Amino acid sequence: MTTLTSGMKRLAVFALAVVSTPFVAYAAGEAIHIDRQKWNFAGFSGRFDQNQLQRGFQVYKDACAQCHGISRVYFRNLVQPGGPVFNEDAVKGLAATYQIQDGPNDDGKMFKRPGRLSDRVPPPYANEQEARSVHNGAYPPDLSLITKARGVEYQGSLFAHPFHILKDMVGGYQEGGADYVYALLTGYAQAPADFKLADGMQYNKAFPGHQISMPPPLSEGAIKYQDGTPATVDQMARDVVAFLHWAGDPKQDERKRMGFLVLVYLGFTALLLYGAKRRIWAKAH
Repeated sequence: MTTLTSGMKRLAVFALAVVSTPFVAYAAGEAIHIDRQKWNFAGFSGRFDQNQLQRGFQVYKDACAQCHGISRVYFRNLVQPGGPVFNEDAVKGLAATYQIQDGPNDDGKMFKRPGRLSDRVPPPYANEQEARSVHNGAYPPDLSLITKARGVEYQGSLFAHPFHILKDMVGGYQEGGADYVYALLTGYAQAPADFKLADGMQYNKAFPGHQISMPPPLSEGAIKYQDGTPATVDQMARDVVAFLHWAGDPKQDERKRMGFLVLVYLGFTALLLYGAKRRIWAKAH
């Protein structure tokens, strides 16, 4: 009994040490540390914050839209529940500031018209070639699915992180892309003295290779929030990442709500079946 007890104690100490060990995530297969952030929308019970999404759209529009599109987002999405929920008339006015190609008309020709709620948010460039010509060959990616397309991964085999993987499965961790994009936006720094930075490139701690052609898109106080929130780099990065995460999954809140109802339904059904089983077998005996 003494041996068993001491063994169990050692196992408990080992498990506690592994679980409490700081988790290290790696981006794009390269050993780059990505810290996990706390997000309102994280986990099974997480929900998007409407005010944060509105601020995030403002950051996107003022700091990102000149180079990056969000082609999977429609203007109508900006007024729907679960998103920024802007005033519909304001979004209609915003859409009307864009010229959308439509047609053909009765003469078989394409024409331009003001944007509508049913239109996608138009990209800043007509095509990839135009975007590359403006940015010296670099292509600014569309940001609609950026937090889905980017992410972090475990270093080494899966067996090296069993407790972390189990914890992520139980907690519903799906915010690796958001963590990476936040780290990228806040990762600009002075290049180390022994690091050779190519001409026209910026040093970024989170970007694979640490050389990125995009200049720092955020700077302190560059944006004046309409709700008076201080526009620090950290705040703007968190807000725009939350908006981009919503853009990649605008039905997330609805999906989680439905998932919860399904679990309640399954649990209630399981209790009814268990009660029916007990009653049937009680009569059999």
